[in-house]
Amino acid sequence: MSSPLPDRALPPGSSAAVPPAPILILVPTPVASSYAEGFAKTDGGNLQILGLGLARRTILTALRAGFRRIFLLRSGDANLPGVDSIADWRHLYAALLPGEATSLLIAPTTILVETDWLERLARTPIEPVAWVAAAGRIVMLSAVALPEALVALDAEGGARDMAAVQRRLTRRFGSPRPLPGGIEPMTVSAPADIRVAERRLLRALVKDTDGFMARHVERPVSLAISRRLASTVVTPNQMTLISMVIGLAGAPLFLSARAPWQTAGALLFLAHSVLDGCDGELARLKFQESRWGGVLDFWSDNVVHIATFACMAAGWSRAIGHAWPLFLGATAVLGNAGSAGLVYWRMMRTKADAGPLYTSVSASPDRGLARLLDALSRRDFIYLVVALALFGKANWFLLLASLGAPTYFFLLVLLAAREHVTKTRARSRG
Repeated sequence: MSSPLPDRALPPGSSAAVPPAPILILVPTPVASSYAEGFAKTDGGNLQILGLGLARRTILTALRAGFRRIFLLRSGDANLPGVDSIADWRHLYAALLPGEATSLLIAPTTILVETDWLERLARTPIEPVAWVAAAGRIVMLSAVALPEALVALDAEGGARDMAAVQRRLTRRFGSPRPLPGGIEPMTVSAPADIRVAERRLLRALVKDTDGFMARHVERPVSLAISRRLASTVVTPNQMTLISMVIGLAGAPLFLSARAPWQTAGALLFLAHSVLDGCDGELARLKFQESRWGGVLDFWSDNVVHIATFACMAAGWSRAIGHAWPLFLGATAVLGNAGSAGLVYWRMMRTKADAGPLYTSVSASPDRGLARLLDALSRRDFIYLVVALALFGKANWFLLLASLGAPTYFFLLVLLAAREHVTKTRARSRG
C-alpha cells in the first residue's frame, strides 16, 4: 500500500455560479493494435483529425475553453508538447498550487474534445456531488472531493487508465452522476470513428447567424472544401484573399448588359460568398484565429460589394447612354462604405476580448432594431442577383441597393445614438 499523500488539504470549492476553471488530466490511451494501421498520424504519432493531432486538438480546445492547466499522466515515454507531464497522481497533488480549489477533468488522449460542451462543462459547478462521468470518456471531480479522490487514485500502484480511474472512484464515492444534458463526448478508437469525429467538428462550425440560403446551400459546400483544406498548408488569410480575388474578378462582368456575362459575374459573386465561409472555418479548425484575420475578412467582403455595385452602375449607364444610374451606384457605394466604417469603428476597432472579431452591429444584439439590422446584413440577397443576371437584369438590383444601403446606414446611426443615450443615462444613475 502506498504512503498517504502530503498533508496539504485543499479548501472546499466555491459554490459561485461560475466556478474556477477546472484542470484537465489526459490519460494515455493507445488504440487497439488491430486498428493502428487505419489511422493517419501526425509527426508525434498521435491520431490525426482534420489535419491536427487528436491530443493536440484537445489541448488547444481546452485552452480556448478557459482551462488554466493541463497535465499528462505519463506512461513510459509518452509525452505531449506544451503539456506538463506527471509520473503519478501523487505528483499531480504536489503540482497543485497552495490553496487551489478547482474541479478536475480526467479524459483519455483519444477523446474528441469540442469547444461547446467543454466550455459548458468548465462552467458547471458539480458540488456537493463528488463526481460525474460518462463511462470511459470523461470523469469530472469536484473540488471538495479532490483530496480523497487523489488518495484513491494513487493507491496500489496508481490508476493508469480510464477503466482503473472509474473503478477506484466508484469504490470510494459510489456510482457517479451522469454528465449534464447535451454533453455527449466521443472517443476515437477505430478508423470508422474518424468520419464521425470530422462530421461533429464540422457541424459545430455552422453559425446561428447564418441566413437560410447560407445555412442550407453555401455552408455545406464551404464545409466540404474546408474539410479537404484542413490538412494542407492553406491558411485562413489566404482563403480570404482568394475569396476576395474571385469576387473582384466577377465585378467587371456586370459592365455588360448581356445575360451570359452578368450570369458569370453573379456566379463568381456567389463563389466569393461560399469561399468566404472557408476562412473562418479553417481558422477555427486550425486554431489560427487572429484579429488581423477578422479585419481582413470584414473589409474584403465590403470591397467586393462596393466594386460590384460600382460596376453595375457603370454598366447600366453605358447600356442606356444616361448618367443617372451612376447616381444610384454612388448612393449604394457610399451607403455600404458608411455602414462598414461605422460598424468597424463602433464594434471592432477596440475589441480586445477572445472570440470572433465581428458578431453583431450592436453590443446588445438581442434588442429589436439590432436583430433587424443583423438579419439584413446577411448575404441571401446574392441569390436575387443570380436570378436577375440570368435575364440580363442584374442592374435592377442596383435600385434596391441604392435605397437599402443608405437606409441601413441611417438605421445604424439611429441605433448608435440610442445606445449612446442609454449608456449616458446608466452612467448618470450610477
